[in-house]
This record gives sequence, C-alpha cells and structure tokens, in this order.
Amino acid sequence: MSDRGSRRNTENENRIESVQIDGLVVMKLIKQCHEAESSGNAFAQGALLGLVAETRPDARLEITHCFPFPGLNDETIDDEDFQLTMMRRLRQVNVDHQHVGWYQSAQFANFLSPTLLDTQFAYQTSIEESVCLIFDTAKTSQGFISLKAFRLTAEAIKMYKDGDFSPDVVKDLKLSFESLMEEVPIIIKNSHLMNALLLELKEQLPLDIESAQFLDLGTSGTLETQLRVMMDNVDELNQESIKFNKHQNLVLKQYQDKTRWIQKRQLENQARASRGEDPLPEEDISKAFKPIPPPSRLNPLILSGTIANTADEVSEFCSQSLGKLFITEPLQNAKMSASNAQ
Repeated sequence: MSDRGSRRNTENENRIESVQIDGLVVMKLIKQCHEAESSGNAFAQGALLGLVAETRPDARLEITHCFPFPGLNDETIDDEDFQLTMMRRLRQVNVDHQHVGWYQSAQFANFLSPTLLDTQFAYQTSIEESVCLIFDTAKTSQGFISLKAFRLTAEAIKMYKDGDFSPDVVKDLKLSFESLMEEVPIIIKNSHLMNALLLELKEQLPLDIESAQFLDLGTSGTLETQLRVMMDNVDELNQESIKFNKHQNLVLKQYQDKTRWIQKRQLENQARASRGEDPLPEEDISKAFKPIPPPSRLNPLILSGTIANTADEVSEFCSQSLGKLFITEPLQNAKMSASNAQ
C-alpha cells in the first residue's frame, strides 16, 4: 500500500457501522477475482476507493470504485507507483480516488493468514476507516455469493502495535480468534435507473428450465474439499499445541532447577556461616537461568479462526443441501408413483 496515498484522521475515530457498495463495484470485483484465478494466481487482490459518509457518532463507508493490483508474477511494475498512477488518473475523470481499503479472493472462507493481518494492520493504522473485503470464489461458483467486510478490533491493533504475541499479552487483552477481526455489515446499492434496467432484463430473459440447476444435489465434492481443509488446519493447530506444551514443560523444569539452585546456595551459606566464613557472593539468577522465550500465539489464533469459519461454512452448506433433499423427496415419490401406475 502506498504511504503517500494514505491519510490519517486527526479527529476522534468514528465507528464504521456498515459498508455500502455499488452494484457495479461488486460486478468488477467478481470479474477481477475470477480472471486472476483462471490465470493461475492463488488469489486476487485490489484497492477499494470511495468515501466516508459522516453520520456521527457512527459512519458509513461507501465504496464506489475498485481496481486490481498488478500480478504477483509481474516484477516489471512497481506496486506503489501503479496505485498512485491509477488514483491520479481516476481523479482526472472525477471518480472517487480516496483509498478506503482493499479486497482479496478466498476459497471456502480460508482467508485468515499472517500476511492478511499485517496488511490490514498497515491499512488501519494509516487509513482508520479502511476495511478488507473477502470474496469467496469457490462458494460463489456453487451459486451462493459470498462477500464479507472485516476490520481488526482495537485489541488486535494494540497487540500488533506492541509487536508482542506472547500468551500473557493475549491473555491480558482477552483476545481470542473470535475477537481478532470484526465483521461489518455490507449493503449493496444500485441506482434507480439500474434497478429499472434489471427489472426490464428480467422480463426479457425468461428462465430456461432445461439449463437451470437450482436443485443440484452434487454436494460431495464441495464437502470433501472443505473437510480436507479443516483436517489440515486441525493438524497444524495440534502441532502448535504440542509446541506450547513443550514450552510449558521447559518453564516448569527451569523453575524446579532454579528452586534447587537457591536451596543449595542457602545450605552452602549456612555451612560457611557455621565455620565462620563469609557467605558466597550473590549472583544474578537471571544470568544463570535465562528466561525461555514463549512461542507466538498468533498462528494458533489464525488457525482457530480458520477452523471456526470452515465449520460455519460446512454447517450452512449442509443445511442448504438438506433443504434441497426434503424438497426433492415429494418429486421423487410422485415420479415413483407415476411409474408404478404405468
């Protein structure tokens, strides 16, 4: 993200209660994400432009334009210069050029990563009202558009500013995977002319029953992919738990060694005092027993959040699939009755 294109609100920070997106921006975003994935990129990223509608004490973020970042494989284009050039040219044609966030594509809600959190932290510290839009291409391909807006919570920003991800800091901040990021409601808004055009197109394009697959029951592939992703994340979380348990055992062992060392010094000093000798010189116990650095708890928080998101997606998908099965049951019974009557 460009530092020169950032801005800092000097007044009291307003809480972003909702994100309003133009329908044309949503179409552009969907097109850019699918094009990036079809070209072989792991995910797509881009900038969001718009403005903040001041409605104190809350505010509404309006997103009116977007453009993609250069491809990761294209090293000939400087990312910062590209963004500045795009915003300068958009300003020349009277398009909202204020940077209000960024977007990224994802697969089955698997978007949480250290890179995403670092990027969002950089955005929110320079552009306080910025949001991160996550577009789920895999879920959208199944017929369910998935577009969500997220912001880092105040506790997560404080943890990132301190740069300390130790268990004690996470405990003091009462931070969990549920409070790492907050979701902001999204409102998709079209102009009245656009709504009238959509209604007119709906009447001109009748539904083709033969090509419609609203009752598609082929859910095994999607569920298998989601469950495999969840299994991999659970395995990684288990490895993180093993690392933390090893650290706890090392801390306990060091504490026992420290206690024995202190007791031994006390006994030696008592024996020297009985012989009329001077006690042993005091030594810095922290030099003899250096503190064991605790493992970072950031990765476990990310893995826990990813597992929770995937579990919610699986639960929602299974509920929709069960609804389809109950709907098709009377149709199947009617078909069997008709065949038996013949």
